[in-house]
Amino acid sequence: MNSKGILLYFLLLLSFASVYAQEKEKQNKPFIDTLDRAFDLSYYLYNLHGFLPIISPITEPAVGYGAVLAGTFFIPKKEKGDRRFRMPDVVGFGGGYTENKTWFAGAGYFGFWKDDHIRYRGAAGYADVNLKYYGKGGDFLNNHPADFSIKAFGIVQQAIFRMRETRFLIGGKYVFTKTKVYAFENSKLPWIDTKEFEMTNSGLGLIGEYENLDNIFSPDKGLRVNITYNQYLEVLGSDRNFGRITGFALYYLPLFSGKLI
Repeated sequence: MNSKGILLYFLLLLSFASVYAQEKEKQNKPFIDTLDRAFDLSYYLYNLHGFLPIISPITEPAVGYGAVLAGTFFIPKKEKGDRRFRMPDVVGFGGGYTENKTWFAGAGYFGFWKDDHIRYRGAAGYADVNLKYYGKGGDFLNNHPADFSIKAFGIVQQAIFRMRETRFLIGGKYVFTKTKVYAFENSKLPWIDTKEFEMTNSGLGLIGEYENLDNIFSPDKGLRVNITYNQYLEVLGSDRNFGRITGFALYYLPLFSGKLI
C-alpha cells in the first residue's frame, strides 16, 4: 500500500472512530447533542422509543397556579431487514390541576401505519374549569364577579392517507364535543338563561395536507400545510348545523449553521 492509500485508510478509520464515539456518547447521554452540547430530544425520540415523562407548570391567572403531568410512550415498529427508519406509534396520557380546583385529563394515540402511508390520530379528554365572570366592565359584576364552571368532554378520530409516494395526504375526521356551563344559578343571576350555555357538536371533517418535514417530532427544516373543513350535522347528534374551515402553515428554516431554527 502506497502513502496515499495509507493516508486514506487512516482518515477513514479516524472518521469511523469519531462516529462510533459520538454514537456511544449519545447512548450514554441521549438528551445531550454531541456537537453543541445543548439539550436535545431527537435521539431519544428516534432511537430509544421508550417512555418520556412531561411536567409543565400552569401560570394562567384565570385559574391560578398548577401543573400538568403527562407521559408519552413510543412504540417501535418491527424490523423488516432493510434498515429503514419507521416512525414509532405514540401513546400519550396526562392531566392537570390548579389552585382554584380546575382539572382536566385526557389520552391519545398517534399511529403511523403501512410505512407511513396511513396516519391515525385518536384522542379523548375531559375538563372542569372554574372561572369568574366580570361582566362587560363598570357594572355590578365588576366588583362582585359571578363564579361559574365549564365542564367539557371531547373526542376526535382522524385518519389521513398518503397519495402514492408523494408528500400529499388526504383524509377525514370525526369530532364530538359536549360543553355545559354550570354557571349563574348558584350566583343568582336570574336574567341569564343557563340553557344557552349547553351545547353538543358532532360532525365530520375533510382534511388535505402537505408535509416534507425532516423530523416530525422536532423538525429543523421543511414545510407543513393543512386545510380542514368540518361540517357539524344534527343528524349526527349536533345541536345545530354549521360548517367551519381552518388552516395553518408551518415552515422551519435553519439559521446560523443550524444553531437557530
